[in-house]
Amino acid sequence: MTSVETKLEAARTDLAGRNGVLVAFSGGVDSSVVAALAHDALGEDAVACTAKSETLPAAELEDAKRVAREIGIRHEIVSFSELESDAFVENDDDRCYHCRTMRLGEMLETARDLEVETVCDGTNADDPGAGHRPGLQAVEELDVHSPLLAHDIAKDEVREIADRYELSVADKPSMACLSSRIPTGLDVTDDRLARIEQAEALLRQWGFDQFRVRDHDGLARIEVAPDELERALEREFVETVREALSTLGFDHVTLDLHGYRTGSVSPEAEDEALAAEAGPSSDD
Repeated sequence: MTSVETKLEAARTDLAGRNGVLVAFSGGVDSSVVAALAHDALGEDAVACTAKSETLPAAELEDAKRVAREIGIRHEIVSFSELESDAFVENDDDRCYHCRTMRLGEMLETARDLEVETVCDGTNADDPGAGHRPGLQAVEELDVHSPLLAHDIAKDEVREIADRYELSVADKPSMACLSSRIPTGLDVTDDRLARIEQAEALLRQWGFDQFRVRDHDGLARIEVAPDELERALEREFVETVREALSTLGFDHVTLDLHGYRTGSVSPEAEDEALAAEAGPSSDD
């Protein structure tokens, strides 16, 4: 038995010994692997739960629904608004702590309603050492179980397990919540989130794989993966995206020649936002 097989079996046994599990589910690879393990171990006693809010792109919610069907797990969707929290809207270095506390609170309440004993998230063994991640404090404070972390399953092993379960998201790029596109100190608003979502939907339609649209208070800074930069410089794309983003309310539209980088507007906050894919938000 390989190391990955040993860890997989340990995590599955861990979940099988619990009186029901609710997985904070984004549809990213980490939470999808936990959901697949839970469904494998517990069948109908496993539930995936996605928290719907203004920071979750509609396309990501649809993807989460699709992946839940793929796994065969029961899927619950709860709605809430981070924008009701002044601490979140202020967008300081602890934004992700406030977000994760609210999202996991929704998960815990849903678990109580369903009489499910354990709430799990997808924090993996690489996450605690990956920079400033105040959201992990929320996971600890709320006593949420992280089976990937508990059994030392790192990100590359998560993707290997996803392949074993034949999950379509095995190679899915990380996707943090939309608020990670807004620089620290600039308020998170519904208008900003909406135009970022629409701008990124346009890039997705053009076939870009790894990208972000950063909102610098009206200036759109587009980042794409370095190997996609050449396509982003094509005249047809340039003219189309400039006109479309101007229509969305951006005063200026720029292309970052450094390419896609995590944390390029708010290093600590976006590093943490990346960890949200492990839990109830989307994987930046």
